[in-house]
Amino acid sequence: MTSAKAGAIAHGAATIINAMATGEGVALGVDLWTKAEVELIDEPGVFKSEIASDPAERTLLIEKTVWRVLKRFAVEGQFGAKVKTMSNIPIARGLKSSSAAANAVALATTSALQKSLDDIELVNIGVEAAFDAKVTVTGAFDDACASYFGGLVVTDNLNRNLIMRTSLPEGLSVLFHVPDKKAYTADSDLNRIRTLAPLVKLAYREAKHANFWTALSLNGLLYSSALGFDASIALDALGAGAVAAGLCGKGPAVTTVVSEENFERVKQVLQRYKGRIIHAQFNLEKASVVT
Repeated sequence: MTSAKAGAIAHGAATIINAMATGEGVALGVDLWTKAEVELIDEPGVFKSEIASDPAERTLLIEKTVWRVLKRFAVEGQFGAKVKTMSNIPIARGLKSSSAAANAVALATTSALQKSLDDIELVNIGVEAAFDAKVTVTGAFDDACASYFGGLVVTDNLNRNLIMRTSLPEGLSVLFHVPDKKAYTADSDLNRIRTLAPLVKLAYREAKHANFWTALSLNGLLYSSALGFDASIALDALGAGAVAAGLCGKGPAVTTVVSEENFERVKQVLQRYKGRIIHAQFNLEKASVVT
């Protein structure tokens, strides 16, 4: 094969129910994005990777994802790859940067090979690569599905089952409060998190009954307590009129869902705390190949 290149984009996501306690998750897609460019090279096992938006970050997830796609088509002995990712999703803040990157890289690599795969198989390649790279505890199947498919997803992460996908209401958007400090999933105290399981199951039940915003806020309070994060940001946002507010993933970012009416009031409350504010819309678009 002569030099083959392809690009793909996948979007970010936000936590409604973090699956770390129970293996069951709920997440929603947001329009933050990660783009991946993959060029196949005739150097088997050689991966030259770059995270253009955060060059100091490890690239192991990228390489594991490419390798898994090559292996899926039994060409890992023929090719290596040059890979570049660009993103406006802050890394290691709970905003699903890993899921978006894995989805974009898996899709771009498949396209560079001039092949195609079922959507769920592409998602699962990224999930397996995340396990390989040790950037996940549960496989983050919920985050990966929300990133890949958009909309709101309810999942059984342990069995990799997408239980439900639904659209999101209009007139709402998301404000993330993003602290400067990073937090890596691999550093989380899983035993402490699992003590939350009975309470997280209650939040998950709310989500399955379409009480998504109650579930998000309850989940956020529970995980903030277990992981040692101050819940004041979320509580202040709720006090200012946020529809929902809580820790995103394993943190430290906080998700707030806001109406147009209360947008400025909630934003002003978040600005009292040190960190960045990122405004995002809900995303309903699937990951896709781009030129």
